[in-house]
Amino acid sequence: MSIPQSGGGPIERYEQMAEYLSDGCKPKSEWRIGTEHEKFGYCKDTHKPLPYEGSRSILAMLEGLRDRHQWEPLLEAGKLIGLTKDGANVSLEPGGQLELSGAPLESIHQTCDEVNAHLRDVKHIADEIGVGFIGLGAAPIWTHEDMPVMPKGRYKLMTDYMDRVGTMGKTMMYRTCTVQVNLDFASEADMVQKLRVALALQPVATALFANSPFLEGKPNGHKSWRSRVWRDLDADRTGTLPFVFEDGFGFEAWVEYALDVPMYFVYRDGVYHNALGQSFRDFLKGELPALPGEKPTLSDWADHLTTIFPEARIKKFIEMRGADGGPWRRLCALPAFWVGLTYDQSALDAAWDLVKGWDTETREALRVAASEDGLQAEAAGIRMHDLAREVLDIAEAGLKARAMPGAGGLVPDETHFLNALKESVESGKVPADELLDCYHGDWGGNLDRIYEAFAY
Repeated sequence: MSIPQSGGGPIERYEQMAEYLSDGCKPKSEWRIGTEHEKFGYCKDTHKPLPYEGSRSILAMLEGLRDRHQWEPLLEAGKLIGLTKDGANVSLEPGGQLELSGAPLESIHQTCDEVNAHLRDVKHIADEIGVGFIGLGAAPIWTHEDMPVMPKGRYKLMTDYMDRVGTMGKTMMYRTCTVQVNLDFASEADMVQKLRVALALQPVATALFANSPFLEGKPNGHKSWRSRVWRDLDADRTGTLPFVFEDGFGFEAWVEYALDVPMYFVYRDGVYHNALGQSFRDFLKGELPALPGEKPTLSDWADHLTTIFPEARIKKFIEMRGADGGPWRRLCALPAFWVGLTYDQSALDAAWDLVKGWDTETREALRVAASEDGLQAEAAGIRMHDLAREVLDIAEAGLKARAMPGAGGLVPDETHFLNALKESVESGKVPADELLDCYHGDWGGNLDRIYEAFAY
């Protein structure tokens, strides 16, 4: 989840909130790729999650990265809660999941180099202190009571609020991991087309990256339990956003939507002030109960936008949010999937042609089916396996047209980063299927085997 935002000074005109979003528009030559991924840390001997402090801990990992690899520290109330370097940052999810938010990069070649360097550095420090890290969409064994709590004021407020608005909010916070990619847009019209494609095809990403078939030591009946969790979290701030597909959608419509999402907090001078359930519209009038008489800044607006959790969302860029955390090949495959679909106009048009006839019920049915059945999903007469094959063909064509070389020009484009996904389409099996095969096969129902078999 996000660190405090730097959006700007006082909001003096209503239009500034839409202008904040439109300021993200960039010419194609300046489009970049930002990849984020989360992973679970655990003690190698006990397979328990890492506490915040101690010889084998999240703090020890952060200090190791800071001291060995020249990351700058980020503190909250005197506690080390993140790191920053060269446009990237390392942050903590509520249960200690370690997240790399990568720098905005030109190519997926660079993204994969960044991911590999980060995982190498993490493994170096982790091996020294007897801990490991694993990429999964949900913690396979741990209960909520097993999970540590990271010392971040934002998370304390959110934890207190989650049970008021849904049944699975704390599960999301403490026991899930994702990989996502952040992409640019050229104009309002470009944003609209990309966001519609992103929301409609997010179930394909959910299916291809499904990697969370276990909960509390046994199969949970879903290929992506992480995706299932999001459906019962908080209806005010999640979902597939039917209004995005309505005529006239644009930045202003997103502002209206965001203003109706209840607030979590206001961040001032290192302190998170409790604004749970309060209205940003009241804040604009100086009537926020949490800070009577104060009006918001653009930084407050930027913070508020980070508390909205649909399947895809906009800030000054678009975030693709439908994939489970997973093995390193898929950390590079997700940006390849979405860059291929959205950074070449012919591919984007083909993707839109594929989905523009779907109605709200079809999009939601695909979302539910993807979480349950992965590539074996069927909904509204659509077979996910066939859809995924067609979508990957479009993404591959988009990457070929983009023709971004790597390895000093020896690799002509970025299409090979799709190989893990193409293998899934050929075999019909995604990571969740492979995990279930292991569980019912060689592991004999012993999920402790997952840590050694699938650690980074």
